[in-house]
Amino acid sequence: MAALSESRSAPDIRNAKRLVVKIGSTLLVDRKTGLRQSWLSALAMDVAEAKVRGVDVVLVSSGSIALGRKVLNLGDGVLTLEQSQAAAAVGQIRLARAYEEVLAPHGITTAQVLVTLEDTEDRRRYLNSRATMETLLGFGVVPIVNENDTVATDEIRFGDNDRLAAQIAVTVGADQLVLLSDVDGFYTANPKEDASATRFDVVDTITPEIEAMAGDPISGMSKGGMKTKLLAAKTAVAGGCAMAIMEGSVLRPLKALAEGANRTWFTSAADPQVARKRWINAMKPKGELLLDAGAVTALQAGKSLLPAGVTKVSGSFGRGEPVAILSPEGVVLGKGLVRYTSAEARKIAGHRSGEIEAILGYQGRAALVHRDDMVV
Repeated sequence: MAALSESRSAPDIRNAKRLVVKIGSTLLVDRKTGLRQSWLSALAMDVAEAKVRGVDVVLVSSGSIALGRKVLNLGDGVLTLEQSQAAAAVGQIRLARAYEEVLAPHGITTAQVLVTLEDTEDRRRYLNSRATMETLLGFGVVPIVNENDTVATDEIRFGDNDRLAAQIAVTVGADQLVLLSDVDGFYTANPKEDASATRFDVVDTITPEIEAMAGDPISGMSKGGMKTKLLAAKTAVAGGCAMAIMEGSVLRPLKALAEGANRTWFTSAADPQVARKRWINAMKPKGELLLDAGAVTALQAGKSLLPAGVTKVSGSFGRGEPVAILSPEGVVLGKGLVRYTSAEARKIAGHRSGEIEAILGYQGRAALVHRDDMVV
């Protein structure tokens, strides 16, 4: 089927520096036989190959409810919220174990990270999630992320892991996101209903016309249709992350993508870090941090802002909220997301990081504003 090309060239997955891969339920779990072990083992080879290239990899995986409902013999019908939560509780431990067992032979350590929509909407939780993920990736760990279906309700849930994957990609500053799905890209119409539907090869801009082409979910097992994939693409692209949609049932799907398999790439003109800096810079400060000369020099050298370099704290702000960063003369140098409340910041201002625990009564973070959360 002919592809529709746009102006920007398609990204190459082999050039990814930080890669997020979303795995749909229908790829991972067979309705009758359960976990698709051979497919998962092949995916592990793709992940291991990426790790050898020095790529940070995060897997956003559906499947806990699908695995749990089989164990609990819940059948193929629509589950109540309580049944879904029970199935997730049973399935999550099996899902995490499955990834651990296929990645461990490659020398890869895994970690399970369960999140809800609130974790990305609340700035304090967002910063905590980001710090945890950065630490795990720094240790070479492959985080296995899933929505926390055991506690999520209809009001707070993502509803599909496409949007979750995009949020995670932006959170960790990924430059590429791949949605392994049951379709091989984005079409002008549902290809299973319209024989004339044409696949897009590359999409540079998600226009109203593009959005109008999105349809409903094709499979009965997954929740995410093209509408949610477009929402995911919007989120990813705005965060400087290119996103691909591809049919993922083939063994070694990431290898297949690198070798030219059918797919649709949604491109981004921005760099993930640049996009994040723009996001921070657009925020209205809730307070101000006045620095000494030494702190200004450290910031200009790309360092984080430590409490010792702060001479005055103004305003009222919570953890994760934006603050203005001022020179000793009161000139605004930049903005940042602060890791302490205004009350805590006033107590530790001028003190060394090693003194934080004695002052606040708990071991806090060394930086008042981390360099990754700052625009100078």
